[in-house]
Amino acid sequence: MQLTIQQLLDAMWQDYLALTPDAKPIHQLFADLNHGQVINDHIALRTYNLEKVALNNLALPFVETGYQPVDDYQFPTKKLYARYFQHPDKTLPKVFISELKVEELPDNCQDIIYDLVTQVPEATVAHQNFCYSGRPWSLTSDQYETLAVESEYASWVAAHGFRPNHFTVSINHLSSHPDIQSVNQLLLDKGYDMNTSGGLIKGSPDVLLEQSSTLAKAVDVTFDDTTMKVPGCYYEFARRYPMANGQLYQGFVAASADKIFESTDVVPQQDVPQGNEDRV
Repeated sequence: MQLTIQQLLDAMWQDYLALTPDAKPIHQLFADLNHGQVINDHIALRTYNLEKVALNNLALPFVETGYQPVDDYQFPTKKLYARYFQHPDKTLPKVFISELKVEELPDNCQDIIYDLVTQVPEATVAHQNFCYSGRPWSLTSDQYETLAVESEYASWVAAHGFRPNHFTVSINHLSSHPDIQSVNQLLLDKGYDMNTSGGLIKGSPDVLLEQSSTLAKAVDVTFDDTTMKVPGCYYEFARRYPMANGQLYQGFVAASADKIFESTDVVPQQDVPQGNEDRV
């Protein structure tokens, strides 16, 4: 049975909650303060740039329901490429999909990732639920740790497979907290750990987007040889500003997104001064 876009998004949300212990109470916190409504700005997905599981395959269920590609991004330090998609219905969240440039990793890491991807059945990729289907391969803790040394992103995808990496609260739609500072303060007051890499707030009104995020809590992941706690998913918060034409900016800021990626690092790079922010 073909899922509607809302059914697909709802299924992704339920899968995300299982890996994000903080998400349900945070969502409820803002829902209670905003007449039960919390609008999602965007959803993010991760993958490898190998043909079978590449970005375009992950995007297919969204494109088939009306989403269209809007813009591309490069993250050279993290060896990533990304693209975001938007639906004509602006009440639906944007979808931000990134992929790791596997060829830029050391040979031993490439070998591990190629081995993982060869285990993915073609039928799994073709299914509409591929974007929240989880991990479709066998993985040892040694393989996970080998990847983590070179790329926290690579090890996260290896451990969790295909599923939403984060959902994002749209601060523009919160009546209770009109700015990102008050959102962050509420979360800190409630005891949530926040990503401070590049500063608690990534971006600024000058680049038309401000973002912050929680840190991913460790969750139990079963490997072939053991069960370990590794970072799960996180919750993001975004405030958008109007462009010269009065419309809210809908894109992303590469320098900010680069720091947001670190929300799933085993040892997050905290309190690092923010670099130049180029709106893209």
